[in-house]
Amino acid sequence: MNDMLLAIEPQIAALRRYARALVGNAAAADDLVQDCLEKAVSHWHQRRDGDPRPWLFAILHNLAVSQFRRQAARGPHVAIDDAGEHDLRQDAVQENQLIYRDVLEKLSRLPEELRAVLLLVAVEDLSYAGAAAVLGIPIGTVMSRLSRARERLQQELMGTRSAAKAPVQLRSVK
Repeated sequence: MNDMLLAIEPQIAALRRYARALVGNAAAADDLVQDCLEKAVSHWHQRRDGDPRPWLFAILHNLAVSQFRRQAARGPHVAIDDAGEHDLRQDAVQENQLIYRDVLEKLSRLPEELRAVLLLVAVEDLSYAGAAAVLGIPIGTVMSRLSRARERLQQELMGTRSAAKAPVQLRSVK
């Protein structure tokens, strides 16, 4: 127990600096460091031998990332007394749902070899080489199929065979 405290205590100031830089708020940073230290003490037996500094910073960083994700899912905190009408409104999502269904339906119309490449590269974020390895085809074939898949999907979404007038913005790939 003494060894653990001797190893952790000198790192607290650096952990606080890093936490403050991450969250930008002294109180939230101190809470983050507290959570980090609590986790480090309770999981001390799981650490690898050697300098605990990288392990402590990894714990702190992972806790901060988890906190950011929770905050993003919840949205910003606004006190009810400070909230205006614009803070309490919510945009309609019906149109987005219809567009989403339409894209999925049009995507299902693509031939399997084009759809597979488009999904692997544009949705699953695989590199061309990764998609080629998954499908067992050359990289040049992946590039060709991806180009044809994008063009056909744009044509389907436009309802025409000429998608050059107003292309749909698809996510760029590597």
